[in-house]
Amino acid sequence: PATEDARERADREDVALMLRFKGGEARAFEQLLARHRRGVFNFCLKMLGDRAAAEDAMQEVFLRVVRSAKDWERQAKVTTWLYTIARNHCIDAIRKAGYRKTASLDHALNDQEGDAPLGERVADEEGIAPDRGAESARMRLILARAIGALPAEQREVFVMREHAGMPFKDIAAVVGVPENTVKSRMRYALEHLRQSLARAGVTRDVT
Repeated sequence: PATEDARERADREDVALMLRFKGGEARAFEQLLARHRRGVFNFCLKMLGDRAAAEDAMQEVFLRVVRSAKDWERQAKVTTWLYTIARNHCIDAIRKAGYRKTASLDHALNDQEGDAPLGERVADEEGIAPDRGAESARMRLILARAIGALPAEQREVFVMREHAGMPFKDIAAVVGVPENTVKSRMRYALEHLRQSLARAGVTRDVT
C-alpha cells in the first residue's frame, strides 16, 4: 500500500494534471488516463463481473471526465471524484442490465502493469514454483468467485481499498457513509472471503 506521503504527492500530481487539462492541455488527460485506467477498470470489472462491460464502463467514466472537466473544482481529490463517477455508472449499469457478478481476476489489467492483484499476491506470497502454476490459477479463480459473491457494498469497499489503494476516508467520501462504516464493511468483506476460501479448502489469509 502507498505511504501517506506518496498518496499526498500523487494527489497533488492529479490536481496539477486536472488543472492543466481543464486549461485545455490534452496531454494532461492522457497522463490522468494512464495513471488511473487500470484501477478504474478493475473496479468496474469487480462490480459488473464482465470484462466487456467493464471496458465499456471505463470508457464511459473517462468520457464523463472529459465532458465534466470544465466544471471540475478543486474541492475533492481527483481520485474521489473519479471513483464516484465510476461507482455511479456501475450502479446504473447493474440496475439496467442486472449483471451477475462473476468477475475473474485473470482478466484484470494488472498482468504487465505493476502491482499484482490480491489473488496473485495471496497465491504467490510464499513463492510459487513453476509446476504449481495450475494451483495458482485455481487460487485466483476461487478468490475471484469469492469477491464476486460479496454484497455490493462490501465488494466496492474491498476493491477500492485493495486494488486502488484508497484510504478509508476517501472511500467514505465516494460511497457517502461515515469512515467507521467503511471500515466495518471492509472487516465483513474480509471475513466473508476467509469463510469462502476455507470452504474451498484454501487456508492462506486474505490480509
